[in-house]
Amino acid sequence: MTPILPKTVLTTALLLALSWSAHAALNLSDPIPVGPQVKVGKLANGLTYYIQNNAMPAQKVELRLVVKAGSILEDDDQQGLAHFIEHMAFNGSTHFKKHELVSYLQSIGVKFGADLNAYTSFDETVYILPIPTDKKENIDTAFQVLEDWAGGATLNDADIDKERDIILEEARLGKGSSDRMNKVLLPKLFNGSKYAQRLPIGQEAIIKNFKYEALKRFYADWYRPDLMAVVVVGDVDPQAAETMIHAHFAGLKNPPKERARSYAPIAARSTSSGLVVTDKEAGSNALLIRYPLQAIKRDVTLGDYRQKLVETLSTAILAQRLQELTQQANPPFLGASSGKDKLAPGYESYSTMAMIGRKGVAPAIAAVVQENERARQLGFSAAELDRSKKNMQRNYDRYFSERDKTDSSSYAAEYIRNFLDSESIPGIANEYQFTSEMLPGITLAEVNHYAQTTIPSKAKKLVVYMGSTKSDLALPVAAKLVTAVDQAERVKVVAKAEKVLATKLMDKLPKPGRIVTETHNKALGLVELGLSNGVKVILKPTDFKNDQVLMSGVRFGGQSLFEQKDMFNARYASSLVGQMGLKTFSPTDVQKVLAGKSAVVQTALSNYTDNFSASAGSSDLETMFQLFYLKLENPRKDLTLYKAFIDGQQEYSKNAMARPEAVFGDALQTAMYANHPRLAHTPRPDDFSHVDVDRALAIYSERFSSVKDLTLIIVGSFDVEKIKPLLATYVASLPARDIVTAYRDLGIRPVAGIVKQDVHSGSEPKSSVSINFSGTATYSEDESLRFQALMDVMNLKITDVLREKLTLIYGGGMGGSLSRIPYGNYLIGVNLPCGPENVDKVIAATFNEIEQIKRDGPQAAELEKVKQNWTKRHQIAMRENGYWLGRLQSSLLTDSDPALILSYEKRINAISADDVKAAAQRYFDTANYVQAVLYPEK
Repeated sequence: MTPILPKTVLTTALLLALSWSAHAALNLSDPIPVGPQVKVGKLANGLTYYIQNNAMPAQKVELRLVVKAGSILEDDDQQGLAHFIEHMAFNGSTHFKKHELVSYLQSIGVKFGADLNAYTSFDETVYILPIPTDKKENIDTAFQVLEDWAGGATLNDADIDKERDIILEEARLGKGSSDRMNKVLLPKLFNGSKYAQRLPIGQEAIIKNFKYEALKRFYADWYRPDLMAVVVVGDVDPQAAETMIHAHFAGLKNPPKERARSYAPIAARSTSSGLVVTDKEAGSNALLIRYPLQAIKRDVTLGDYRQKLVETLSTAILAQRLQELTQQANPPFLGASSGKDKLAPGYESYSTMAMIGRKGVAPAIAAVVQENERARQLGFSAAELDRSKKNMQRNYDRYFSERDKTDSSSYAAEYIRNFLDSESIPGIANEYQFTSEMLPGITLAEVNHYAQTTIPSKAKKLVVYMGSTKSDLALPVAAKLVTAVDQAERVKVVAKAEKVLATKLMDKLPKPGRIVTETHNKALGLVELGLSNGVKVILKPTDFKNDQVLMSGVRFGGQSLFEQKDMFNARYASSLVGQMGLKTFSPTDVQKVLAGKSAVVQTALSNYTDNFSASAGSSDLETMFQLFYLKLENPRKDLTLYKAFIDGQQEYSKNAMARPEAVFGDALQTAMYANHPRLAHTPRPDDFSHVDVDRALAIYSERFSSVKDLTLIIVGSFDVEKIKPLLATYVASLPARDIVTAYRDLGIRPVAGIVKQDVHSGSEPKSSVSINFSGTATYSEDESLRFQALMDVMNLKITDVLREKLTLIYGGGMGGSLSRIPYGNYLIGVNLPCGPENVDKVIAATFNEIEQIKRDGPQAAELEKVKQNWTKRHQIAMRENGYWLGRLQSSLLTDSDPALILSYEKRINAISADDVKAAAQRYFDTANYVQAVLYPEK
């Protein structure tokens, strides 16, 4: 029986008193403390600072300058200038001339965009500066950079004028269906607030024509110490960091006549209203119900912290219920969510969202609203709460276990939220204690009370339908959207019966196999096992994380082994099996049975390989291996979930080709590979009509029910002796019947010669240039390094010349791969979004840089910047499980020596400018490339 909420609702205070009588150790009225892990201080000028020593990763510190000022503070003549200031911070300051700052940071291994970055939002601007700490002068210079950003931007007139074009290109990138639809939605969403008029990208006319004084006025008004925070987290001495903060920031002064830092109000919604927003390029159809705004209640006391746990539990249970609704033959929606979220500083509201399926908007409204009402009126079950508690406790167990292995950037983000939104920062040790003591005492009555008092009913609301004008669904009428929600709220709901599930995945364990060989690779710290069924296992125990184990296996085969008629069955076999579950369990059944466990297993068929992957917490290894066994031995057939999968994928793909980017991508691929029949294009609805459940299952079983020639690599925090019995029981017991474990070359080859194609799609004045070089190549690890060095040097040139000097682009770049599968080959792609009027200039400038590097090679400073960045990243990556897993897996696929990982830095340093020049001459064959250009539709 499902418990229901009593008609007489207990008050929150009484509920707290009842459930906390046995937990007197924590006083709920006590304030949430600031954790001992962080030093929080404030200078006399009002600047706030956060300092934390954290050794993950070693020899690196994450620095942030946070300015509590964004686009909402712009005057009418400044729209877009908060964001413009952010750009100008990199274009000259008191101690760094234009281009000097980025060039210097690149020279010490900091990559522009990937590492060094910044962002501007409505209410804040944040500068991100990760710095290697192996040299003291790096830190000294980094604090000087922060000081210059805070008060020393030069804002040179000529530099301002040059940056206008770059920002206009950035604005161009954002144009499209989402931008057009948001311009209709946001005024309604913000209910007439100034927020709808102050999008951070600003107004193009103002960006083109603003007076220099307007930009300098914003900087003078709002870049001031009482609105700033400096965050320092990493491998640094806290006392030394505090001394440097005083030295660099204590001298900053607030303006004599400070403008008040206020937040834009958002008016309460006085009436319910509906809104229909459509666009011909929209890729999907969606529903949003936004309920009345409320003032955000800050978490101040331990009682507030506990109430937040109640909220999280309730939201998680409701999310599980909504997910289950998608697992029907004709689901009412493709996906949905429901809960409170922040709209703007000081405001939150309850909202419900759904992705509309083939049944249209009316069933989606009925389903999400009635599921909300079921939770509000009838509450949840004891079993649901128990599962939610177990999952929450497992998460906190992991957070606590990894407290000394958490990346510094995560802590920096937490302190930014504390400064901007007053998020509490008690530290994970305190949070673990609070949760461990509070969670058991949280009652079902409390969680149901939260749902009853939080989920709105008969409230003023905004109901929005956003979709494609090309959709075959009937467009709703705006006024009828509200009526549909009101009607759904009045439908009588009944409690759903709790399905009785097994308490464990496997009632009977398989007959174990044996470990027949064991060797050790001391240089790499590997233990290599041979199992009785022929499976090889490479074990790499590490202390990089305290609660993480990763597993991977790849062997040759894949979709290539199946004929053209089975192309779609092979392509979607793994996805379909994942949708149907395993053994007797649906996917949501598996989640319920595994409540409180952390383990995931996935399989996939690529063109040429069978792929196995898994991850787990260190205490959940047996669960991971059980999932692995069942995934291979007991895939589940469920016609209802099969139909739900097919219907959902067809619906997702219906409007995919409405997007100009999809049209362009498909046209490029078609031109490049002469429309080869085995190309994986953007999915179309008809693709899924060719997926037969029985044939897809047969293909899946053919590839995954045998572990012949499989090598599994396991990296992470595990004990070798304790993992051996699990491998014997769940891996060595798997069948290894004879199957083909080699790929078949499908004959997919790029066209030869020079091919040029123009594609016209999209209504915005946007273009994209794509230039693609390809050919045969001989793979080796060292050649791959030379190839990637060429790519990274070229990206430095693209940024320096096409963006900074010529101001033709905002973003874009070059990437490529060197591969031996299915034949020795290389592929280079240059992708550069730009204005249609600049296409020819972009192409000419790109080929000019290509010819230059073929003729002269890279500058010594350019190659050194690449080497420094690679070296710093490698030093950090050597303490990451995922990096080791990837490198070991790659060595198997490419038949190369895994020990090369130990000589990586030496091999980097051996790359010369002549090597890169020779690579450019090998791979940039200007008599053999495909060039495609996206233009707006005619």
